[in-house]
Amino acid sequence: MKLGVNVDHVATLRQARGGRTPDPVEAARLCEKVGAHSIVMHLREDRRHIQDEDLFRAQKSLSIKLNLEMSIAPSVVKVARRLRPDQVTLVPEKRMERTTEGGLDLSRKKEALKRVIRGLEAKNVEVSLFIDPDARQIETAKALAAPAVEFHTGDYANAASAGAIQKELKRLDKAVRLAGEYGIKAHAGHGLDYHNVKAIRRIKGLEELNIGYSIVCRAVWVGWENAVQEMLDLIR
Repeated sequence: MKLGVNVDHVATLRQARGGRTPDPVEAARLCEKVGAHSIVMHLREDRRHIQDEDLFRAQKSLSIKLNLEMSIAPSVVKVARRLRPDQVTLVPEKRMERTTEGGLDLSRKKEALKRVIRGLEAKNVEVSLFIDPDARQIETAKALAAPAVEFHTGDYANAASAGAIQKELKRLDKAVRLAGEYGIKAHAGHGLDYHNVKAIRRIKGLEELNIGYSIVCRAVWVGWENAVQEMLDLIR
């Protein structure tokens, strides 16, 4: 299983003071040094953390995969077409949300999604769709010919009882298996940390976990490279 490290909240710290540090690109370089498999950066319309310049600097600096999270807002799509990252993950985006609240509803704006997917594929960019672990969403992803999906694990991460946790794990396992049957790569992320990732790693067919906030928080106590290394050790 591979680890993609989301460095958005390194940029959040930088933007809090409007300076140059901490630099999310330097954080990305250290992730690569430790052994992370990819870097995730979410370019939001309001540019609350990652900036356009960060993306282009990261692309020049990294040898590992750069995964750009983004909405289908035209201004952001334009940046993605210029950047040509290794992968784009299309996510829903609300201006007032603190973080992504759930997966895309692929039945809405289906034609717009199809245009964005085809346009990015024409630039040799692999597209993943951030969706809830729901059969209808997976079937629509197949109809859109998406090569990959990332399952939103927020419901699992927020489950408060043992029964609810097991229910969400079964839901994720079923979704991963269905995606595999359709030939769609399965990734997962959102709310994963050093405790709840242990059960997720046992789901067969999951190729990649994308984790950010918990790594940034852990780094406050143990340092950035150690925090990334600890997560890598957990998912191996």
